[in-house]
Parts: sequence; C-alpha cells; structure tokens
Amino acid sequence: MHIVLVHPAGSNWVAGKKDVSAVANRMAPLGLLSIAAYLERQGHSVIVHDCLGPEAVPGIHANTQQILSHDPDLVGFSATTAGFLDGYDMAVQIKASRPDIRTVFGGVHVSALGAQLLDDYSRIDYLCMGEGEQTLAELAEGKAAGEIDGLVWRGPKGNPISNPARSHLPDLDALPFPAYEKLPGFPKKYNLPLFSYIRTPGATMVTSRGCPYQCSYCDRSVFKSGYRYNSAEYIYEHMHYLRTRFGVRHINIYDDLFTLHRKRITQLCELLTARPLGIHFNCAVRVGHADDQLLSMLKAAGCLMVSLGIETGDPELLAVHKPGVYLEEVKDTVRRIQAAGLRAKGLFMMGLPGESAESIRKTSDFVLSLDLDDMNMAKFTPFPGAPVWQTIFDQGEMEEDWRKMNCLNFVFVPEQIDSRQTLDYLYNWHVKRFYSDPKWRRRFASRIWQHRHSLIYLAKHLPAFLSAMRTFDPKQKGGTNESVRGPDDSGKQARGEPV
Repeated sequence: MHIVLVHPAGSNWVAGKKDVSAVANRMAPLGLLSIAAYLERQGHSVIVHDCLGPEAVPGIHANTQQILSHDPDLVGFSATTAGFLDGYDMAVQIKASRPDIRTVFGGVHVSALGAQLLDDYSRIDYLCMGEGEQTLAELAEGKAAGEIDGLVWRGPKGNPISNPARSHLPDLDALPFPAYEKLPGFPKKYNLPLFSYIRTPGATMVTSRGCPYQCSYCDRSVFKSGYRYNSAEYIYEHMHYLRTRFGVRHINIYDDLFTLHRKRITQLCELLTARPLGIHFNCAVRVGHADDQLLSMLKAAGCLMVSLGIETGDPELLAVHKPGVYLEEVKDTVRRIQAAGLRAKGLFMMGLPGESAESIRKTSDFVLSLDLDDMNMAKFTPFPGAPVWQTIFDQGEMEEDWRKMNCLNFVFVPEQIDSRQTLDYLYNWHVKRFYSDPKWRRRFASRIWQHRHSLIYLAKHLPAFLSAMRTFDPKQKGGTNESVRGPDDSGKQARGEPV
C-alpha cells in the first residue's frame, strides 16, 4: 500500500503574531518517523509530509495538493490539540478530490477524545488510539477494521465503533530507527533551540515511552502510566547511526524521564565513555533521579545540559500539581548538576489552577535564586487527557479553542487572576527579568565562543527573532502585547509525549 503520513502545522505560536516557531526550533516528527520505518519494514511505500518542515509550502490547499500528488491509498495524520483542525481541513479537501482515499487520525489529542471525534468530523474514516505502529500496519495490510485492536471505525450505519485497546509494544528494541531520511533538509535544517548546543548539526531522539508519575497537567493518553525503554545498546547504536549516516554532533533526548531506569543509563554512559561518538547530548531528569554519581557519568559520556521539571516556586501549588517534589530538593539538584560541570535548565509553567499574582512573583524570585543556565516558562494549557481536565472548568475561565492550545497562549485564567491581560503582563515581565539578570548575562557572555553556531544562526534570522522578542515587552498592564516562550526543549504537548 502507498501511504502518506502527515504532520500538520497547526497553530504553534502566539495568536495574532507572525509564526516564527520553526525558526526558533524545528523538531523532527519522531512519532511519524517511527511509524514510517515500521510500515516500510512491512513492505509498504511511505511518504512523510511535514507541514512544518524547511521545504514546506504555506497553506492548507497547497499542502493538500502535495499530499495528493503522491497518489496515496491511505493518509495518516498525527496531531497535537493545536494541530488537529489543520489536519482535518486537509482531510476535507482530500476527500473532496479523492473520496476513495482513506483517512486515519492518531496522536495524543485523538487518544484523549476517542470516538466522539468520528461523530463530529465526518471526513475521518478511522482513529488510531494509542501507539500507532502495529495498528496502522494491520490497517494497511487489509485486515478487517473490526479485528484491529486500537482502532475506532465507522460501522455499517456510520456509527463509531471502538475496538479493544491495543497492548503496548513490549520490546521497543524491536522497532527500527525512525526514518529520518524521509525529511528533506534533515538534519541541518531541523534546528535545535538556540544556545542549547555547542556542536552542529543536531537531532532529536526518544529512548523510552511513558512515565510512572502523575503530574496534574500531563496528558498520558497514548503511553499511559507504564514505562518502557530502549536498552543501552540500542540507544548507543541509534546515536551511532545518527553520527555516521547524517553527521549529527548533538542530540536532544526528549524522554519525559530519561534517568528513571538507572542501570540502563549506567550502561549507556559506559558505552559512550569507552567508545566515544563525538556527540554531545541533552536530557531531562527529575528530582530524586539525579545523584552525584549519575551526574558525573552523564558528564563523562558527553552530556551538555540537563533539564529539570520544576513548574512553580510556590510550594502549595507544587504539592497539588507535581507531588513528591520539594523546593529545597530542587535547589540541591540544580546545585549538584552544575557542580558536576553540566548546564542546568529549569522548566516551569505559569497559570496553573490555583495560581495568583503573588505565586507568580514567588516563582519568578525562585527562578532567579537558582542561578540557572537557561529557563523555559510555558503558559499552562489544560489538555483533554490530563488529570486536571476533569475539574478545569470549575477552577477559572477556560477558552476551549484548540488552535490556541499550544502552551504559548493563556487559554485558561485561574480564578485568582483578574484577567488574561494580567497573566500576559506577568509572563512577559518574568521572561524579560530572567534574561536581563546580570548573573545570567555574565555566564552567557563567558560562553560566547561556545555559542558561536547559535549566534551565526541568530544573525541569519535576525528579523524573525527581533519580531519574537517584541512580543514579550511588558510596557503596560492590559495592553495588547502577547507573550512568547523562550528557547524550548520540546514542541511536545504539555511536555508530554512525541506525536
């Protein structure tokens, strides 16, 4: 079968502002690339159409025409909440031109909402719930829809039918490496966040699926609460493949919790130390999973920067939204990360349920007290598959506009905050405060030579970055200034799973 897998562009920026997100950080659609590699191994012909890619054409119609030019039998869309409607608009045009082409939607948004989407969106033939590799392979090989676990399909009367859930893949090492080669311009035109690397070009990897923790804001619709992972040997070979096949020199690892399984990380660090690949990498840790020995091993293996999910500097909010993490432990972990010679990046959210102007100022003070190397402040966005969704409409004002639900727009205003304008003002104030801090600026200046590749890239795209910077100038409360997130690790929904 001939298949086109589509990564919709969606709305990845601030409403009303020019979208420069791909200039700041263009991330390979790893979920689709994994499915593409799996399907090709089953004998199918697969095209990956990345609407955010460096050679992408603007507009729904133009992208639809490119998809149709491949004469597909099946078109699969994987989308975040913000990208779903773009995907559906393309599906409508595909069906209008070629009604015989089957359309299937998957990803975190689909897995969270399920069968109701077939009732509301008539041009979707199938929904792929959870992991997509085996479900799409069985659909492509012609297996009857009613016999495919994980599939939601239309019955004889058009009514949605939900098949039994599909069991998770037990052995992630059995999967082929993602089909990076299907992305025109990879890796040089799939740029990592500025100042997060020293060597170029860069790439991204995911080495595990799932997370055992239950943070309030994190959507676990695809991978649930289990935790599966690639072995150290597989990860090493994956890195080796990226190095030798594509010349990659830096890898951002986007696991939710890279260091959870201590033994495999120890083994991986031993492999990278014994047989260096000339690669730096960044990863994320959690308080409680970053002891001194582990940090020293990461440094010796080539780790450059470690991200730490902190979310808030208000202990009461932390207890509700990220239980088990405490501010004193955060301080200690950041200190030890830097003592090991690694860079420390803090990940935060503003606008959580229960947030107030006072808690935001408390968080801003805490951020500066940590003396971080970098910081990312996301705008809290509740997603349908996250635990907090169950009560979100009772905790403040919620604007359920899917196109804005991308962690870059305040769609939720906690009841303790008087307006969305106040949130924007406080967000912009904090971002400017962090990057104006003299200690941060001195550290940045001391690494000018290390940052040379980022600075060259910045100079080449200076108008776009200047436009972005102007969006978080907090000149006046209640004004029209919108906010922009700083260099971000993820591009993933709610710092959740790749799609």
